[in-house]
This record gives sequence, C-alpha cells and structure tokens, in this order.
Amino acid sequence: MAKAQRKKASKKGLILIKAAAMFREKGFAATSMRDLAEAVGIEAASLYNHIRSKNEILEAICFDVANVYNTTIDAIESSQQKTIGKIEQLLRFHIKQMTENYEDVYVSDREWKHLEEPYLSNFQTQRRNYRKKFAAIIEEGITKNEIRKIDAPTAVLIMLHAISGIESWHRSKAKISAQELEENMVMIMIDGLRKQP
Repeated sequence: MAKAQRKKASKKGLILIKAAAMFREKGFAATSMRDLAEAVGIEAASLYNHIRSKNEILEAICFDVANVYNTTIDAIESSQQKTIGKIEQLLRFHIKQMTENYEDVYVSDREWKHLEEPYLSNFQTQRRNYRKKFAAIIEEGITKNEIRKIDAPTAVLIMLHAISGIESWHRSKAKISAQELEENMVMIMIDGLRKQP
C-alpha cells in the first residue's frame, strides 16, 4: 500500500492515518483535536503546527480518495477492453479499496457530509459525476448487447452499496480471506449483469 507508506513518512501523514481511524470509530463530530493529538502522541497545541483544523483533515481524506477513484475510472473508461471487463476491473478496484484502504474509504463514504463549503458542494459533484461515469459504462455494455437491459444508475447503486457492506467483513471474527471475498463478490455481481447467450 504505497499510499499508507507515503503518509507514514511525515507527521501530517501520521495525523491523517490516526484521524481516519478515529473518524471511522467515533465519527467526525465526536472526535476532538485533543483526542487526535493523544492518539498521535503529541501535545494538542503542537497538532496545529501540522494541520489547521479538523475540517482540513476531513478534506484531505475525502479528496485523496476521490482523486484515486476519478483517476482509476478515467483510465478504465478509456481502455480498449470489453465493457464487462471494464465493470469487473472497477468492481475489483472498489473491493480492494474497501479491504486495503478501509479507514479512508469508510470516512469519505460516511463522514463527507461534515465537509464545509465550498468543499461540500465540490465533493457532492464529484460523487454524482463518478456514479454517472460508472452508469455510462454499463449503458455502453447494454448498447453493445454485452449486458442485460437494466437501469444502469440502479445497478451502480446496488453494486456500490454491496461493496460498502464489506464493513461487516472487517468486523467478522470468522471471515474468508480478502481474495475469496473479492472473487465471490465479483462472480455474483458480474454474473448478474452479463447477458446470457
């Protein structure tokens, strides 16, 4: 995980890692800068040498995730593979993000509503546009007769909600491996989309 290693290189990076864990566990609103300073192992006053506010931390987490998502979907969208392959690649990407980059993805998915303007509107627009791009890939597959005739935005909603359910896999004491989880989820979702001969 290059991202986590990159973050660990600086004090600000460590703050972001600890903040993501705390925001997931306690929620953004219930996490104080004092709590965060204690988790990082520095005085609360020293925290402000590295970060301006709790909101700045949330912005960094949310937009880091959004940038990775947007870069990935743009690359997949412009690739020459069949539509079903593009969707499978996107699903695998999302599942890996939830298994390997869980804290950040969880926070960007659940706590973004606490962003302040203009970041809130910007983030909402990015979320909408991302889902539209995903739906457009599905619609392309329907047009090419690779995918069943379904409502593409509904399909995107179902798939993304299923993937966000990986949160319960993290809590499970008797869980299958991340690889098994990925293979199971992809098989179920791709088979549900694929047009039968």
